[in-house]
Amino acid sequence: MKSPGKRYPSVKEIDDYHRIGIVREIFSTITGKYDFLNHFLSLRRDVAWRRFTVEQMRFFNTYRFVDVATGTSDLAIEAAMQHPDIQVIGLDFVRQMLGQGMKKIQSKGLSTKIDLIKGDALHIPLPDKSFDAAGVAFGIRNIPDKISALTELRRVVAPGGQVLVLELTLPQTEYFKVLYHIYLNMILPLLARVFSPNPDAYHYLGESIMNFPSVKGFARMMKDAGFVEVEVHTLTLGICHLFIGHKP
Repeated sequence: MKSPGKRYPSVKEIDDYHRIGIVREIFSTITGKYDFLNHFLSLRRDVAWRRFTVEQMRFFNTYRFVDVATGTSDLAIEAAMQHPDIQVIGLDFVRQMLGQGMKKIQSKGLSTKIDLIKGDALHIPLPDKSFDAAGVAFGIRNIPDKISALTELRRVVAPGGQVLVLELTLPQTEYFKVLYHIYLNMILPLLARVFSPNPDAYHYLGESIMNFPSVKGFARMMKDAGFVEVEVHTLTLGICHLFIGHKP
């Protein structure tokens, strides 16, 4: 583990292998405060964003949903609650996150509806065409090879199915973009220093938002990965977007 006070390197300064290692370390050290900080730092807008994402899901064949980079399983739980006739699998490569997610699933009585497995978004250990929908909430920006991840998500979805990507983005309005930069670079690290056991993680995560592709650029990535009829939904003044791609 890193020593206190030492910052993680910029996402622009490291190769994909080391970036994945840093992401694994970050999420293994902030698990206990992860949900609290997500809700607090977004003024609970993250709850509304996930709810909106699940409302867009359509089940028609397998009645199964896979939540990739599930973290503490909020998207998986929301899907199981809104769509009681489906089965859900949550996948993540950080054991500590899966443990926290399982506690929440059990507390809500959803153990028969949701299974959690440890796995890599680039090599999903599940069969082709086995889900009506696949989702990633706030995880795709931490995957260096986004095209490969999107292609793998498309593989496990049935023809006619959806891949839904919910992600934090930079606002499109220049004035609000400046304010958001100030929030990410100054206010967010200060708040995280008060509440998080690893505050430097939030400096890194803020930088990962600033280095995420543009909204048009990511929509183009989804098309390049083989999706059609790509939808883009702007949420909360553009600080979050939902991208929906359909498998032909």
